[in-house]
Amino acid sequence: MLTLAHFLETFLPYQATGAEPVISSVVVDSREAGPGSLFVAFAGEQADGHDFVAQAFAQGAVAAIVERPLPNHPTLDTRSGQPAGPVDFSQPLCLLVESSLTALQQAAKAWRAKFNVRVVGITGSVGKTTTKEMTYSVLAQQFCTLKSPGNRNNEIGLPLTLLELRPEHERVVLEMGMYVPGEIALLCDLARPSVGVVTMIGPVHMERVGSMEGIVRAKQELVEALPADGVAILNRDDERVMSMAAHTAARVFTYGLHPNADLWASDIRSMGLKGMQFTLNYAGESWPVKAPVLGRHSVHTAMRATAVALAEGMSWEAIIAGLTQMQPQLRLVAVPGPQDSLIIDDTYNSSPDSALAALNLLHDLDGRKLAVLGDMLELGAVEEESHRLVGRRVADVADVLLAVGQRGRWIAEEALKVGMSPLRVHMADDVETAVPLLQSLIRPKDTILIKGSLGMRMDRMVDALSKEMT
Repeated sequence: MLTLAHFLETFLPYQATGAEPVISSVVVDSREAGPGSLFVAFAGEQADGHDFVAQAFAQGAVAAIVERPLPNHPTLDTRSGQPAGPVDFSQPLCLLVESSLTALQQAAKAWRAKFNVRVVGITGSVGKTTTKEMTYSVLAQQFCTLKSPGNRNNEIGLPLTLLELRPEHERVVLEMGMYVPGEIALLCDLARPSVGVVTMIGPVHMERVGSMEGIVRAKQELVEALPADGVAILNRDDERVMSMAAHTAARVFTYGLHPNADLWASDIRSMGLKGMQFTLNYAGESWPVKAPVLGRHSVHTAMRATAVALAEGMSWEAIIAGLTQMQPQLRLVAVPGPQDSLIIDDTYNSSPDSALAALNLLHDLDGRKLAVLGDMLELGAVEEESHRLVGRRVADVADVLLAVGQRGRWIAEEALKVGMSPLRVHMADDVETAVPLLQSLIRPKDTILIKGSLGMRMDRMVDALSKEMT
């Protein structure tokens, strides 16, 4: 069981008096605290968690990790590393540390080390969350599996997931995001993955990292951290991903659409909103699959999950069961729109690769097609080129384009340049002006793709259209 004693062991010697409280959860949001919680207080830019320690205790938290002493709360100062003597657990306790983040990470690393469990790490520019979900769906057919919830993939979220480990867990599936170089190396040091999956490399976070080479090096930290008896699962269709093969001591397993890959897909056919049909080929055998996932890019997702399962020794019967039972994607959903239209809500985020994948899905669907595309952010020096690339594809796919935002104008300009009729191309400066324009463009039974970076809040367009249905 995870107890408060574990956290004290991480930071300093101690002597317990009486029963040691069992920790039911570790939270960084006081609103999520409950009986048995440990609350980790961070001094954030928007709010200071130290101001909410009392609230966490009132809701049942047994302890809080803090960076400064708090009046009216019993506090154990762990910063000296000296023996603490007897520790009184009879009332909520503050653990005073130098850094709440470091304390959380140290505790997670020590807790993970207590378990003989195989960890799967997943990184890449796009497709991490859906790959994690499908990999979990497959592994759960045979193993008691823990996964990171949502997109809990950073230096705070991943440790929180590791602290949920219990003796019954046999596999862990973790999404590993990257904000700055060195972050994935840190996450690997905490999680100690045996299997590493790289989805694809694109110009996401280019504004911060500075170059595609920098992004490759940052994502490469996952395969560099794998042990010699581990497995690096690499995208055969992405040259940048394949360049990582020379930087790992692990066995390399490739997947893709080319028959030279270890695992490859053929006979790919879209079933529209019912999913995808394809054949998986491996070691001279072929297996037909029908999966409830949207878009041709999802075939790569299925191959990643399959590659992990093969690395873990699973049978094809269990693998296919996991693929076919996969829940629909969390981020790309189909919802009814006005005039019996269909809205493809892909507003969680956007990048050149994910925008092209969404347009490919739109291409496979029936009906008159509207593409509503907003700015793609954080692309740095390649932002104009990336938006124009999307604009060229729009001209081939959509009957109508509505480009939203300053950068979205590059999409519209390029669509016009390659021959899309000016009568079919529309522009709006922001979501507020785009909503009435889109409402005027919709015809009965249209299919409408809405996509843009999270900062564009394209989800408000979906909300506005949905209100028309009530």
